[in-house]
Amino acid sequence: MSTQSPPKLINLVRGWPAPSLLASELLSSAAQRVLSDPAIFVPALQYGPDPGYQPLREALAQWLGRHYGVKPDPERICISGGASQNLACILQSFTDPAYTRAVWMIAPCYHLACDIFKDSGFEGRLKAFPEDEEGVDLEALDESIRKLEAEQGEAQDAAYKDPGKFRKHYRHVIYVVPTCANPSGKTMSLARRSSLVKLARKYDALVVCDDVYDCLQWPVGGDLTPPSEWPPEMKLPRLCDIDLAMGQAKDDPRGFGYAVSNGSFSKLVGPGIRTGWVEGSPAFAYGVAQTGSTKSGGSPSELCAAMVAQLISSGELENYLEKIVRPALQKRHMLMMDAIYKHLTPLAVEVRESGLLGAKVYGGYFVWLTLKDGISAKVVADKALREENLIVGSGDMFQVHGDEERLNFDSAIRLTYSWESEEDIVEGVRRLGDVIRKVKETPRDSQQPARGERDDDGLKNFK
Repeated sequence: MSTQSPPKLINLVRGWPAPSLLASELLSSAAQRVLSDPAIFVPALQYGPDPGYQPLREALAQWLGRHYGVKPDPERICISGGASQNLACILQSFTDPAYTRAVWMIAPCYHLACDIFKDSGFEGRLKAFPEDEEGVDLEALDESIRKLEAEQGEAQDAAYKDPGKFRKHYRHVIYVVPTCANPSGKTMSLARRSSLVKLARKYDALVVCDDVYDCLQWPVGGDLTPPSEWPPEMKLPRLCDIDLAMGQAKDDPRGFGYAVSNGSFSKLVGPGIRTGWVEGSPAFAYGVAQTGSTKSGGSPSELCAAMVAQLISSGELENYLEKIVRPALQKRHMLMMDAIYKHLTPLAVEVRESGLLGAKVYGGYFVWLTLKDGISAKVVADKALREENLIVGSGDMFQVHGDEERLNFDSAIRLTYSWESEEDIVEGVRRLGDVIRKVKETPRDSQQPARGERDDDGLKNFK
């Protein structure tokens, strides 16, 4: 019997920032400044205003205004407890399961968002629609919504909830990650962004955009430059800015708009600070601030919001992203891609080289692989864990819950380069190549995945 110990566990699923990318020193300094000044720490340690810590709203408006080239307006911003909590608040305030007909999710999707929608009453009404090379297949989405509307008729269902004068209920919700999408890495083109906003206006839909990777981009094969020198394709307008530029729609007399940006500091500073923001129209931002859980104590994360406000207003956060975070992610991505070309592409594995069609730009945390020759990604993922102590994300993880049959991703694998060390990123891809080679050499009828369940990190309990 062999006594050889298993190889070191390598996790290429976990979408966390590596410990070296956590802004601990910046936060320590900011905390000292905040907690040493009563003018700052007294309001920061008390119940806060519903829309959030005002200095952070103002600092964010200035920073995002510079980045996206829009007029800074703190009234468009509501501070949240992070992107996930913010999504839950949006659903509580602006949807009603008796009135809102469906949630449309681009597929492959950010899988952990599915449970947030289910908790808001949309079990069985999550609908998948496909990506194309420009990031969203508008024809497929338009046809699917039109068909659902025709099947259900034009009658307005009675709502469970009264939205009141500061909120409304949308007929549909469309959920997308427009820039550096999780999991596919794609970036939606400008033309598709504009067309998606127009489609949302057509069907009274709210487009919720997870814009968490917009500041984490870099040129492929080129030198890093500061955001002020980024080419246009790295500073595409958010859908909420496009919606605002189109002007207030006739069917929207209270000016809520049809697209909102869901932002977070999780990937920029550290997930543990649980602080983010929503940006949309002033009416929409105020409506989110009227969510009951927010009004009962004010916006969450007041203390962390005060610390982050210090980092933004001082310029420290922008400098940290420019000097530390983006260069590290660019290098990790380059190492992973080099390893993929060496160990995987000779095995007929395809990889997307650019986030935006026709532009040498990438960003975010993820690389999306496509297996050829009919190989099952689930078989590969199971074998990788059993034999190589390697965790990878098989495509079935990223199917829309309840609508898995519409779009199947059993030929796809998602890899993450943000978490493991540089050496383990390369070693993990090498091990994956060994697994794929073995699977290709195994008779097809004997390629059966082990039975088990996957937790949030992609680990499995084999039975």
